[in-house]
Amino acid sequence: MSGRRSLRVRTTLHLAAASCALALTAAGCAPPGDAGAQGKEGPAHEPVGRAAPAKGSPYWTDPQSPAARQVEEYEAQGRTGDAKLLRRISERPAAQWPAWNGPAPDIRRAVRGAAPGKQKVVLVAYNIPHRDCGMYSKGGAASAEAYRDWIGEFARAIGDAPAVVVLEPDAVPHMVDGCTPAQYHEERYGLLAEAVGRLKRQPHTRVYLDAGNPAWIKDPGKLVEPLRRAGLTEADGFALNVSNFQTTTSVTAFGAQLSALLGGAHFIVDTSRNGAGPLAGDGEEAWCNPPGRALGTPPTEDTGDERVDAYLWIKRPGESDGTCRGGPAAGTWWPEYALGLARRAKA
Repeated sequence: MSGRRSLRVRTTLHLAAASCALALTAAGCAPPGDAGAQGKEGPAHEPVGRAAPAKGSPYWTDPQSPAARQVEEYEAQGRTGDAKLLRRISERPAAQWPAWNGPAPDIRRAVRGAAPGKQKVVLVAYNIPHRDCGMYSKGGAASAEAYRDWIGEFARAIGDAPAVVVLEPDAVPHMVDGCTPAQYHEERYGLLAEAVGRLKRQPHTRVYLDAGNPAWIKDPGKLVEPLRRAGLTEADGFALNVSNFQTTTSVTAFGAQLSALLGGAHFIVDTSRNGAGPLAGDGEEAWCNPPGRALGTPPTEDTGDERVDAYLWIKRPGESDGTCRGGPAAGTWWPEYALGLARRAKA
């Protein structure tokens, strides 16, 4: 792995992990990239986690998240201190990453859950062809037409519900840094622009194109034309720091520069794990399950900056970045890591 690419967290997040939240190696959990085994809804699950959403949050908190299930397990074991710590995750909203082989069931469940409180669901569309340059989250839709069908299903499942969609983490930055082969660029730009347009047909859906982070694409000017070609003019803005650890201060400064180059475009920031900033001095391993990290600012629209629409937990805290530092496969719930993030978080 090159140093250039090591600056970016690569993570495969899917809701199939939730069904295996109480066992890291439970039989039946699909390995990363096995799209055919992911996201099968099966019989309806009864809510088992007791997540109590943060009062006044505009965003929906999943009561069946891996963190919520882990809290219940710890309580049953008498580990009340650990359960209390994990509520710092389970009781706060985090994005849903709908299944690659059929996103509708996951989205509809979130929409139903959010409806009584008139809350917004936060969703990540992550299925672009040739995804992640063959790294931990390799895969994606088998063809351009398959991707169009997937995005169509994704959008229809949202319906007229209020939603925030983070569109295709890595997809634009991987073209900028050269990781995605040039022969795929034109198709990808077209698919992203079409996806923005399709999602914006839903009356209450906001769409943000991923733009990496300041430690990855250091010159914001390199992102301007690629973001425009990917449909930024129809989108609501761009997303920064998805699945990464850069500080909110550094990300916001970078975002302000990029915003100015894009005519004042708004943006959102992933603060899920940036409470202690990035791991220093660890070279290519800095991106994957770095030790000593902490939860960041809880999700909020009260950012104090008119350009920053929200701080969101786009990466689901406690889910692995990949098989490094003793971690399970990318996207798998890892309670020990989750406890560390929660323990080091500022009150």
